[in-house]
Amino acid sequence: MYLGIDLGTSAVKTVLVDANQRVIASESRALTMASPRQGYFEQDPAQWIEATFATLDALKASHGKELAAVEGIGLSGQMHGATLLDASNTPLRPCILWNDGRSAAECRILEQRWPALRTTTGNKAMPGFTAPKLLWIAAHEPEIFAATRRVLMPKAYLRLVLSGEAIEDVSDASGSLWLDAARRDWSDAALAATGLSRAHMPRLVEGCAPAATLRRELAQRWGMAKPPTIAGGAGDNPAGAIGIGAIKPGTAFISLGTSGALLAPTDHIAANPDRVVHTFCHAIPGMWIQAGAILSAASCLAWAARLFGAPETELLAPLGARPKMPSPVSFLPYLAGERTPHDDPTVRGMLDGLSHATDRTAIVQAVLEGVAFALADCRDALGDAGIAVAEADAIGGGSQSGFWLAVLAGVLNIPIHRFADGETGAAFGAARLGRLAVTGEAIASVCTPPQRIETFEPDRVLVDAYAARLPAWRELYRRRH
Repeated sequence: MYLGIDLGTSAVKTVLVDANQRVIASESRALTMASPRQGYFEQDPAQWIEATFATLDALKASHGKELAAVEGIGLSGQMHGATLLDASNTPLRPCILWNDGRSAAECRILEQRWPALRTTTGNKAMPGFTAPKLLWIAAHEPEIFAATRRVLMPKAYLRLVLSGEAIEDVSDASGSLWLDAARRDWSDAALAATGLSRAHMPRLVEGCAPAATLRRELAQRWGMAKPPTIAGGAGDNPAGAIGIGAIKPGTAFISLGTSGALLAPTDHIAANPDRVVHTFCHAIPGMWIQAGAILSAASCLAWAARLFGAPETELLAPLGARPKMPSPVSFLPYLAGERTPHDDPTVRGMLDGLSHATDRTAIVQAVLEGVAFALADCRDALGDAGIAVAEADAIGGGSQSGFWLAVLAGVLNIPIHRFADGETGAAFGAARLGRLAVTGEAIASVCTPPQRIETFEPDRVLVDAYAARLPAWRELYRRRH
């Protein structure tokens, strides 16, 4: 038996997977974000631990026999967060999250200090990444910076609590701007540019490698026969790739979680930082992931649900199974700023084309279409890096909406595929990494694609209609600048 724990932004999801790769049970606990100022987003690391332990306590109560047989644990996590610890490994402040936009000025400083940043990391300095956050801390909270002895990303902090060891995998580390992406190792020049050294960093491992062992007292708490091995694990999107078997060039997938992304595994670095394409190490050796990323995806639908005071399912129901034509309303999904292709943490969302005839359904459809148009920007940025996307699998909570996937097929003009359990992709991928760390099996024999249950083919009428709409949608951003 194997466990996959996905430390997301809105929830911790834990899945229990058997030797036949069947999900035996799953548990989830919600997380909340704090926003002390506009554009600032933080979480208390204690939340992560409480939620993770709650999922495991619940699995012990419902599936104690299976939990006792767990041999390997894989961790997946939201990327880029800055968790600052003191000499006793106690958090010094709330974690600054991936969608936090406060460090735009520090990004410019970082690129001036270290001109080799883009060629070494494969990325452009943006506020979402970890390194600029530390420059902001140094400038605005110098006493916190002075007390910092270790910097961990969220899942590495979780692993520290579970095992007592500070270890990070290279996929998550490559979202920090401190990693030499080609060498898959920390860059001393990058660390020096932020006033840090390797002493502040966790030890690095590959995602499928054994990294640590669960603390004995925690293994006893959850009734495990012996302390399981904890794998290196992966950032959420690389873990999602492992969960759907996206481990070789030519595959692509769309993540529709709190944030969104269009991702393509490669066997070489195909960086395009000027168009804000992200370069991450994959969770398996010798592979990378190129990604266009948007800061708000399914969170846009959650925003609409709060705005209208109705559950998301109630908002989606009147839309039907497939769109018949584009909404008369246009939506910019930049509720927390944007990454690909704009790198603009200050831009905000917009509804355009409202009239007395506009109803809730038109606005909800526009929200889904706006996210799809933003992913079209990601597709074009990947294309400029030489990566052509001919079809894509969909994962994340948003993948459960057939209407949304039909919109994506029309906007991107490619087939979009759906899996039965796409919303648990990252946690399932983490469980696979936990298995590989224990068994040492061939990666391809474990990381197989799950069965697709539905394919959304592009509708020619919609393809033409969305292609005609896209230039006007892009002009909305230009008009704001």
